[in-house]
Amino acid sequence: MTVARSQLVDVNVTPWYHVISRTVRGAWLLAQGRQDRKQWLQDRLEVLSQVFAIEVAGFAVLDNHLHLLVRLGPESVEKWTDEQVVRRWARVFPPRGGDREPLEITQAWLDKMVGDAEFVAQTRHRLSDLGWFMKCLKEPLARLANREDDCQGAFWQGRYKSIAILDEEALLATCAYIDLNLLAAGLAKTPESSPYTSVSLRVEHCRQQNRLDDLQAARQGSVPAVHAAAGLDADHWLCPLGDERRNGAMRAGVLEGLSLGTYLQLVDWTSRLLREGKARVSSQVASILDRLGTGAEIWQMTLEKLFSRPRQVGVAFAFQRERLQQAAVRRGCQRLANLNGCPA
Repeated sequence: MTVARSQLVDVNVTPWYHVISRTVRGAWLLAQGRQDRKQWLQDRLEVLSQVFAIEVAGFAVLDNHLHLLVRLGPESVEKWTDEQVVRRWARVFPPRGGDREPLEITQAWLDKMVGDAEFVAQTRHRLSDLGWFMKCLKEPLARLANREDDCQGAFWQGRYKSIAILDEEALLATCAYIDLNLLAAGLAKTPESSPYTSVSLRVEHCRQQNRLDDLQAARQGSVPAVHAAAGLDADHWLCPLGDERRNGAMRAGVLEGLSLGTYLQLVDWTSRLLREGKARVSSQVASILDRLGTGAEIWQMTLEKLFSRPRQVGVAFAFQRERLQQAAVRRGCQRLANLNGCPA
């Protein structure tokens, strides 16, 4: 039975969601077209992350589907002034003339829209809504692709899948799972060489800042190098891996104490587990797993479960059984099955 999106996406349960959207009939539509559709999606994600109160922590674009890890931030949108709300919305939906061409955003137009209290309230709500975020991501590409292919009809399957991420262990596992998708499919040799993924984009950001040496040193595992490389992705449009709000940072991150160097160690070690069935865990990765209350064996078993099915089955993901129970109570049901049957 189809469940209403309002029940599936509830920030009072968790702000973190793994979103999966597939092209119609599983056709490799994202690999076609004169324009690079995967690059279009990556660029569009950057734009939307700067408009909506929704942060993108991870993504992977494959030939026939898209993975996202997003953090909903309705608390942020409440801090924006009415004019900021209108200006943000106009970046995606600018005013248009009779010929449907975008018009210049004038102060007179801004004043008019700000004076419409009902429009401002509705727009403020939409700017923190996952459904509107996905609509603004998917719908323009569908129109563009149909024009290129000179056809009509659906481009995407009608409904995207949203999985509630309920605890820190599940959050980190989802991050790794998304970034390892192309490698698991045999389309890349290393996580950072996987095109159109968040991990490759984070590494490229370090390259552009001429800080690859700092990143490589951090990947070697020494504690001083890891500390020296902290914050390598703090100014990127992607959600930072390290959550430094306790130290005064304004943006939320994925996990407190996590750095890009340590994360790359984690995904590299996990990729070896999936390919070879064994690998040596570094002290930095072990410390992260220990702090989360899990271990190498549980981590390996969970990731193997995630990759065991061609499609993700379930509406919630947790390592801790009590978090599943709490989410079930919120949903008004007796229990929630964990994603892909992962143990909790």
